[in-house]
Amino acid sequence: MGKNVTIIGAGLVGSLWAVYLSRAGYKVTIFERRSDIRKADISAGKSINLALSVRGWKALDAVGVGDEVRKIAIPMHGRVMHDKQGELTYQPYGKEGQAIYSVSRGKINATMMSIAENVGNASIHYNHECHKVDFENSIAFIRNTITGENKQVKSDLIFASDGAFSAVRYNSMQKLPRFNYHQRFIEDGYREILLPANPDGSYKMDKNALHIWPRGRFMMIALANEDGSFTGTLFMPHENHKYAFDKLKTKADVDTFFKDVFPDFYEMMPNIGEAWQDHPLSSLAIIRCYPWTHGKVALMGDSAHATVPFYGQGMNSGFEDCTVLNDLMMKHNENWEAVFKEYNETRKPDGDALQDLSLDNYYEMRDYVADEAFLLRKKIEAKYTELYPKKWLPLYSQVTFSTIPYHVAYNQGKIQDSIMDEVMNMPNIDKMWDSEEVMNKIAEKSEHFNFEV
Repeated sequence: MGKNVTIIGAGLVGSLWAVYLSRAGYKVTIFERRSDIRKADISAGKSINLALSVRGWKALDAVGVGDEVRKIAIPMHGRVMHDKQGELTYQPYGKEGQAIYSVSRGKINATMMSIAENVGNASIHYNHECHKVDFENSIAFIRNTITGENKQVKSDLIFASDGAFSAVRYNSMQKLPRFNYHQRFIEDGYREILLPANPDGSYKMDKNALHIWPRGRFMMIALANEDGSFTGTLFMPHENHKYAFDKLKTKADVDTFFKDVFPDFYEMMPNIGEAWQDHPLSSLAIIRCYPWTHGKVALMGDSAHATVPFYGQGMNSGFEDCTVLNDLMMKHNENWEAVFKEYNETRKPDGDALQDLSLDNYYEMRDYVADEAFLLRKKIEAKYTELYPKKWLPLYSQVTFSTIPYHVAYNQGKIQDSIMDEVMNMPNIDKMWDSEEVMNKIAEKSEHFNFEV
């Protein structure tokens, strides 16, 4: 087989995959529908900040580009919950020293494009959209969005990493017989809010934490940017609720809402009403499809398994697709038919599991993170993990601080949940939570676990 590859989409996954392929001796050409983001002014707050964790770092470091991304990453060692009275509760992530990393979507995208060109030797053609593919002959049908010129690009393989609303998937994959496709928009949308830095450029809140305002049916989060600002994101029902986006029609509506529901945020940003329209109201979708490959074409990242952002794993799972495909490429000695077959069979369950995990974590973040019983539950888990690190790893740590396959973590998390339900029902658990009796109860139920992380 030849060594020419076409990648559709110069986003995070396509750019990283170009580096992997280049290291394996492939000549990579990328076609990107948008213009070159590096020539635009990338200001903070354009889109939900992303959170890099172990799976993402593993994929980046495997090809020696992690340190370039670390230059723009801000560590977050835990969550800070803000209640309606402005009281703060801190909950660490994982063990001491563990952190997830906030990165601006625009900055990491620009960084990855440069990495694709400079490390992956890829040529990126901007303002070129792919409107369909020929699966068997590996031909991409490309249109220059500026001149309108059409051309056919033949290569040996095509990888579509063109996002949740992938043109390759929509125009070609979904036309295949027996191709399964399911798209679900959740009932909530989101709107970005940029919280500026103090006049002296300092942060208004702890920059090394993910800030959450849990409010039962909805919530707001904020992640730090390099310039002292925070990218805030309000997740709320589109309609049919006392607090819904369709209720906030005027500046006065917005001000009243924030004064009532997020008073400490309003104090930091009293001009929220004026800034409300700076960013559009957006929707959130989960997209499931199968198979992810056909002929000489494969879907990667969001084009295969787009999810909602509540586990901070969208980018990490896309980067992990690169790790998985690279491992399979080596295992099968670049027999791509065998690679694609195993990629479909082994990776699809992880895509599904991550989507389930992401929705579950939304309910946890908005409903439970400020709940006393929930916080006690987490303290008990942390204590037991400290005592027996190979016998218990909380679900969040399995997903965020390990490379345990998502579907395995999801199933183990369900078992752990049932164990913790029993523990929380023990009499006087709030007073005896760290007792030997409680630890023994967990040990008895979890003896079959063996976490090698």
